[in-house]
Amino acid sequence: MEILVAYDVATDDAAGRRRLRRVAQACEAYGQRVQKSVFECVLSDADMEMLVARLRAEIDETVDSIRIYRLREPLTRHLRTFGVRPPFDQRGSLVF
Repeated sequence: MEILVAYDVATDDAAGRRRLRRVAQACEAYGQRVQKSVFECVLSDADMEMLVARLRAEIDETVDSIRIYRLREPLTRHLRTFGVRPPFDQRGSLVF
């Protein structure tokens, strides 16, 4: 499934900045950053549950928020982008 993860983590103190880094790292493990706090991910059902569990373990639900949207598939058919970053195909080959 293709999803969009958006988060807002309170960074008023060191603990908040630490949570922000951990949430970003969790999202980076599963998807591609498309904005500062927004990631596109292509996940299996099992990976989705693991990501949700990891994110919930990292945040303080009294001050932070995470939204996960399931996108219409195929994403490239419904996606319009503008600006400096072209769309990223996570299903394609990556060469490093």
